[in-house]
Amino acid sequence: MLRRGLTFKLSVLLACIGVLASGATGYYAYHANRTMLVNEAERSLLTSTELLGQRIAFSIDDTASDALVLATMPSSANVAETDDGVGANAPRERLAQVYSSFMLHHPEYLQVRLIARRHHGLELIRFDRDSDGLVRVDGEDLQEKGQFPYVFETLAFAPGRIYTSPIVVNHEYGTHAAQGKPTLRIGTPVADANGTVVGVVVIDIDLAIMLRRLQSDLPSDYQVYLANEWGDFLVHPDPSKTFGFDRGRRVLMQDSFPVTKPLFAQTQGEVLANGLMRPRQAAGQVLAFVRRRFGDSEGNRFIVLGLAKPLEDVLAGANQLGTRIIRMVLVFSALSVLLAILSARAVTKPLHLLAQAATHLFAEHAMNPLPLKRTDEIGVLARCFDHLRREIRAQMDALHSKQSELAHLATHDVLTGLPNRMLFMQKLESALEAAKQQGAGLAVLFVDLDRFKPINDQFGHSVGDKVLAAVAGRLKGVLCADDVVARLGGDEFIVLIEGQRAADVTTEIAARIMDALNETLVIDGHGMTVGASIGISEFPHDSGNAEELLLNADAAMYAAKSGGRCAYLRYRDLLDAQAGTAAKNGPAPARTDENAAEDPAEAQ
Repeated sequence: MLRRGLTFKLSVLLACIGVLASGATGYYAYHANRTMLVNEAERSLLTSTELLGQRIAFSIDDTASDALVLATMPSSANVAETDDGVGANAPRERLAQVYSSFMLHHPEYLQVRLIARRHHGLELIRFDRDSDGLVRVDGEDLQEKGQFPYVFETLAFAPGRIYTSPIVVNHEYGTHAAQGKPTLRIGTPVADANGTVVGVVVIDIDLAIMLRRLQSDLPSDYQVYLANEWGDFLVHPDPSKTFGFDRGRRVLMQDSFPVTKPLFAQTQGEVLANGLMRPRQAAGQVLAFVRRRFGDSEGNRFIVLGLAKPLEDVLAGANQLGTRIIRMVLVFSALSVLLAILSARAVTKPLHLLAQAATHLFAEHAMNPLPLKRTDEIGVLARCFDHLRREIRAQMDALHSKQSELAHLATHDVLTGLPNRMLFMQKLESALEAAKQQGAGLAVLFVDLDRFKPINDQFGHSVGDKVLAAVAGRLKGVLCADDVVARLGGDEFIVLIEGQRAADVTTEIAARIMDALNETLVIDGHGMTVGASIGISEFPHDSGNAEELLLNADAAMYAAKSGGRCAYLRYRDLLDAQAGTAAKNGPAPARTDENAAEDPAEAQ
């Protein structure tokens, strides 16, 4: 059971949560209002989209009625049946005046034409629209259009039937203002008294003008989308995305608005989407799309019409309400924050002490006293932590001691305490880099004991180990503090000399090493002399690479040993000897100690 102090503090904190609940209520009220406004906007958009679709259908029907009027005029059949297209006669001129009047009363009409079946679909009457008004195309400028679908497909229709073309960009030559514009063609057959189709009447509609007229009473922030049955945009707020198939790059509605896919699959007749519920499908917008039947001819079964409204405009009212809610919530939040701060300080102060103690686990001088005397759960936790800290400190002290020992063992020889090969190579690499930068030199001395193996075989490994330790001590006694001596393994030692001494006193140091190792050692009452052969390689004369310097010193040591034990030899002298008289005189000359004992028995 929680003690009274902590229970009281938690109760105060829960009271703060209750105050914050008022803010959550306001928040959800704001969001509910947003959802309601968006739903209402969706219904309004859907109604407007349906109405716009009906207007488009009525506009097409009106154009079809005009085409039927022109096609059923007796003079249209007479002109289409008897006029050969050469010259002008009164019937054609009277009929042309009628066609002209239709163009004048319908600014969305781009072309009105009477096309005969004969002469490969020759135009008999044609009115175009250009920037100056109407243009009568006559005489040699009339064209044969029998190869176009809107002619040969309409000629195959029964009288009274309406052909509705796909909405395309008009690329026919010489069409004046119609060229390059989105165009919808309405056609109907012209029949004689016997019902024989002798021609067609075709009306080209400017889609942009028609839509502007139909959406004139829509709100200005509405955006209109229109796609054919394959999803190609025919109308889009961004003109670069329309009629992509005409430019070799199709832009599909179902790709831009995936929510419309059921419309093109004909599984739904209308869809709604909004950026509040579906931000990925309607980013920043409220959308409504409907599918409408479009014409009777094959290949133009339906269109998809859509309206969009910016989500920002829809939520304008909700934003005003949200501002008021925010003001109210801010007042309560300020009170809640103040209360939370007071409560949090009271509850968390001892926890901060524990956290500080955990952060500065071993820095007792940086910590405040722990609340060890508290009687609640925090006091129990503090006492447990204090005990744990003491245990961890003891373990960490032991671990640091072991780590230091392991780190030393990893880089030093256990027997002699000298650096091992790995540490020596690191020091050699660093010394080489410094020497290259400063233009200085360095030398590597490879020291190999001459009589260690007989001593080891005669007196045993324990004596041999003591000999190696004694040799290490003598090497350190001969060298300066800045020189590096390491044990490579077995009875092989290596010395690094840096700076000016490497050029001036290398041979002197080698001589001192030999003298020191030729002095008698007394191990367990046995006197013995180990002696040594030394090879010397120098930077920059012999190599600029650490491994090569070591190998060159090794080679010089073996040459010195082969020329007589207790000798030293520089690698450059070895090369000179090999280049000059190696074949004739044998190994390169090496400094020898003629008085050195040859075996352990003599040393005794």
